[in-house]
Amino acid sequence: MATDPMAEIRASFFVECEELLESLQDALSEMDEGQHDDETINVVFRAVHSIKGGAGAFGLEALVGFAHRYETVLDELRAGRLAITPEAMKLFFHAADLLQDQVRAARDGGAPPADAETCLQELEALIGGVAPAPEAEEVSDFQPMGLALDFGDLTIEPPAPNQWRVRFTPHDALYASGNEPLHLLRALGELGDCALRCDFERLGTLDGFDPEKALLSWEATITGELTEGEIREVFDFVEDVCDIDILSNEPSQEDGFSDMALPPLDTGFTPSEEITDPLHAAESPAQAVPPEPADSGAEVAAPREVAKEPGATVRVDLDRIDRLVNLVGELVINQAMLAQSVAEAGLAPNSSVMTGLEAFMMLTRDIQDSVMMIRAQPVKPLFQRMARIVREASAAVGKEVRLRTEGEATEVDKTVIERLADPLTHMIRNAVDHGLETPSERRAAGKPEEGVITLTAQHRSGRVIIEIFDDGAGINRPKVREIACRKGLIAEDAVLSDSDIDNLLFLPGFSTASQVSALSGRGVGMDVVRSAIQALGGRISIASEPGKGTRFSISLPLTLAVLDGMVVNVADETLVVPLSSILETATLTAEDIRSLGPETHVVHVRGVFVPLYDLGAELGYRSPKKNYEGDIVLLTAHENGARSALIVDTILEQRQVVIKGLQRSYGHIPGVAAATILGDGQIALILDPADLVQNASGHTRANQLSLAG
Repeated sequence: MATDPMAEIRASFFVECEELLESLQDALSEMDEGQHDDETINVVFRAVHSIKGGAGAFGLEALVGFAHRYETVLDELRAGRLAITPEAMKLFFHAADLLQDQVRAARDGGAPPADAETCLQELEALIGGVAPAPEAEEVSDFQPMGLALDFGDLTIEPPAPNQWRVRFTPHDALYASGNEPLHLLRALGELGDCALRCDFERLGTLDGFDPEKALLSWEATITGELTEGEIREVFDFVEDVCDIDILSNEPSQEDGFSDMALPPLDTGFTPSEEITDPLHAAESPAQAVPPEPADSGAEVAAPREVAKEPGATVRVDLDRIDRLVNLVGELVINQAMLAQSVAEAGLAPNSSVMTGLEAFMMLTRDIQDSVMMIRAQPVKPLFQRMARIVREASAAVGKEVRLRTEGEATEVDKTVIERLADPLTHMIRNAVDHGLETPSERRAAGKPEEGVITLTAQHRSGRVIIEIFDDGAGINRPKVREIACRKGLIAEDAVLSDSDIDNLLFLPGFSTASQVSALSGRGVGMDVVRSAIQALGGRISIASEPGKGTRFSISLPLTLAVLDGMVVNVADETLVVPLSSILETATLTAEDIRSLGPETHVVHVRGVFVPLYDLGAELGYRSPKKNYEGDIVLLTAHENGARSALIVDTILEQRQVVIKGLQRSYGHIPGVAAATILGDGQIALILDPADLVQNASGHTRANQLSLAG
């Protein structure tokens, strides 16, 4: 079944809208930080203007109307007639959020946002009036000109004062994307007194004519009080599919339009005396004819700089990428099975089969890395969504809050980003509502009235770390303990550390809020947040300092598909430890091991004592050994900088393994991140060393037993 080309063009428009909305948010953030230069303001204006222009082509009247009224206010800002104030910036941000809603409503067929009119009226109040409605686009009266052409004299004179010369050369992609040069040229004519000339040089003969190629280009000479930015705005929506060159008050070294008589078409026609440009017949005549050679003594300008072609891109449904990822996973499993079979066959290392297998393994790894790069995306769009959550939540509770972001370019698997949105939203709202004090409380504490929430992302130890921290009052631990006792969650005489009290917030149903609201107290639903993070193979932790704020740290795997692991044997069980968490391996000696209490040991590594954990005992495979001398230990590092030493019986191999989630069937298992299928078909658990250590007993010997030797 043939696809609808207009549907594809429409889909391309909405993809372009998302990019424009992203640039709009970026530029508004820069303005909010105090960057008020003309270029930043123009980026804001052009984004709204481009969305409006594209929406008009598809008859999206509601979107056109909203963008037009927003654009009118921004035009006053661009002209310097509107001052940038905190109140104006709030309205600009709110209008940008609603513009995003308008775009998605137009895309999905939903209803426009209910408060759009109120926001527009508040915007227009800034300029003291209502913006005029956008003019209906003029219907083209273009008629075919036949073959009676007279090119006449097209010698191009240098632009006079207040004149601009604009060269417009479409690429093939401009026509393929459904854009029409006619509309762009008409828009140029609306900027001032405009003379238009057409370049037929690349047209060629009928024998070699290709209707899919862009063979015409145009030059317009515009007289009027204009800026280069105003001219470029005409081409905002097509700037990546055409070349635009703009010259002002300077003669040209070579026009590119001289000696451009139309090549003979062997049609036997006789040129007539003149041709009138149908685009501007009521304004000014435009000779759509090639010029004569320029005077050899004319002053010359720099040669024209050709715009660089953008890299080609293609949009693919996420389902297709997911299928590709799954197939790569199966390829990795089959490669492991093949390697196992070859090893069991006892072939010589230098045999042709082994050589071919090694090449196959390298190729498999390259394919896997390439597929993972396709799925990787920066967290910037997610962070921009959180900026809107902060604005809406702070307005709801009457607080002044600023969101600061770091590491927006950090790339994470797309699935991780999508499933992280809900827990992040909940945490941000709680930080605004109960993490930060009211303006009066902040003043009394000697703080600025405006609270700050910082959202960061970075790669660390083979995982992505996302942190949310505020500069609020911190967790009220006495209150948390009191509520936990009253609800029977802990005994009144329980001895808890600060960290233990903080983690009470993750208990189901725990809340410090005195009354329930749309933005309830810190802790409401935090058990759901933790479950969502754990479902991604991640962890969440809290650190709080009274009077200075609270920090939530989320540790997540970079991908949910494949990882490099070390396959080990513990008590006849095969396990996989992520290679990214292993610093080194070592064999224990009696001098390395030190007793710490009646049931635990530490190991001395490079001048530092590291906690020792017996994997077999911690996972319930066997009791702690009487003697660990000669055993193998994996020294692991965690995101918080802590280290631990894990005792294993044997290291089997290093291997790339396919991650198979266990959360849906078994829920969260302490210390276990997922499972995998090995080359021999055996299922092995993939460990999460940091989570295992956090939930470990630490027993490395039975009570009243000591190490031999």
